[in-house]
Amino acid sequence: MKRPRKRGTSVAVIDIGSNSVRLVVYEGLTRSLIPIFNEKTLCGLGREVQSTGLLAPDAVDKALTSLRRFRALCRVMQVGRVFAIATAACRDASNGPDFIAKAERICAVKIEILSGPREARLSALGVISGIHHPDGIVGDLGGGSLELIDVRRNAVRSGVTLPLGGLALQDLAHKSLKRADRIVREEIDEVELLIAGRGRTFYAVGGTWRALARIHIIQSGYPLQVMHGYSISAAEALDFSRRLRRLAASNTLADIEVVADARRPLLTYAALVLEHIIRVAKPKTIVFSTFGVREGLLHEKLPESERNKDGLICAAEELNQLLSRSAKHARELIAWTDRLARVVKLRETDEDRRLRHTACLLSDIGWRVHPDHRGEQTLSLVVNGNFGAITHTERAFVGLSVFYRYAGLSEENQPPVTMQELLTPAQLERARLLGAAFRVAHLISAARPGVLPATHFRSRARNLMLVFEHRLGDLVADRVGSRFKQLARLVSRAGSIVRR
Repeated sequence: MKRPRKRGTSVAVIDIGSNSVRLVVYEGLTRSLIPIFNEKTLCGLGREVQSTGLLAPDAVDKALTSLRRFRALCRVMQVGRVFAIATAACRDASNGPDFIAKAERICAVKIEILSGPREARLSALGVISGIHHPDGIVGDLGGGSLELIDVRRNAVRSGVTLPLGGLALQDLAHKSLKRADRIVREEIDEVELLIAGRGRTFYAVGGTWRALARIHIIQSGYPLQVMHGYSISAAEALDFSRRLRRLAASNTLADIEVVADARRPLLTYAALVLEHIIRVAKPKTIVFSTFGVREGLLHEKLPESERNKDGLICAAEELNQLLSRSAKHARELIAWTDRLARVVKLRETDEDRRLRHTACLLSDIGWRVHPDHRGEQTLSLVVNGNFGAITHTERAFVGLSVFYRYAGLSEENQPPVTMQELLTPAQLERARLLGAAFRVAHLISAARPGVLPATHFRSRARNLMLVFEHRLGDLVADRVGSRFKQLARLVSRAGSIVRR
């Protein structure tokens, strides 16, 4: 049963950027942030700051109008706490303080004008909150600036800020791509920390880079539409950036309908910046992150004990609590599969175990769906879920594990081939094994707590046994035996049921 949200527990971030002004409301200040409202207005505050030193009057009016609506929305939604930040345009423009004073009166909160290093740090914390054990360079491309910072797991080093945001670059170059290319080259070549990115990952943060990812996903026919965690090789990203610039040169970029009109002119500048970063940093992979400054701001406000938790496990526990028949049963299932893994000597890395535990927590979230569609609907819910700390391959693994739990393992009822192709044969076989284990566990327990702890695994020679304690003997049936034999075959064993 869904828990009612307590009044005043939600938090909101008002983000006054150089290109967009945005309000995001989250259900609560937790390790796994759950957005319940998200709205932006493309105001273009920073479009003339480099050339005039001022926020454009029409952009200011548009931004203040949006802020009035955002404040009203926060009252209507009974938001508990509101945080507000402003970035490059407001810190660089001479009329920035006047605009911020008006904005603070409207929002009724103090607005933190982020310095370049502060913005870089929050971007890094955002990536830490949304990527499991990141290792590489974070690049946050906004409308007014580009922040670069090195991150290794939870460690954040000092960062730099450059005037290479899309609007700023367009302004500095007077809309000349040739001049913009020279500006970017000169700025990027001076950044020593990019050398530390060689052979590592570059984490691309920011709306315009997400727009690039969206175009690449559509053009490549990739099976997932999730921006967060989308990953491509640096070589492929470099080729794509250059192709995008050629589209701009031939004046066909305007035909890209998946990108908002106000962002389209900035795509070529974003591609240009990414191209030069790849040239200098020589990363191995580009990963797009939807977690950035806003998420970093809230992550910073968590107690250290909460920050250190696994974001994926927290998200899975939340979904388990909201959607499963019994949250306790899912936790017992984790212990039950732990015992199975030990008895059959299943080789697992720490990451394998983490994903198995995640799948256990999500194994019953589709029970309300019509039986004919539980597999496909739950697969879609997992692979498209709005949570972080998981790669696309891991989404497919967890999703397919739960798919097999509902749909079975028969050849006639298989998941989409495009989804299977995201996994290696070994990963796919492990997902089938986990699905088979779930089919046994849920059949004998009816998803009720207290049953699985009274069943035990034994192994003798090549025979795997499932032992029922005496009080549960009546739960044994032919169907239970056939499903357990199917599970045993997947670990190259014979299977048998034993009453103790």
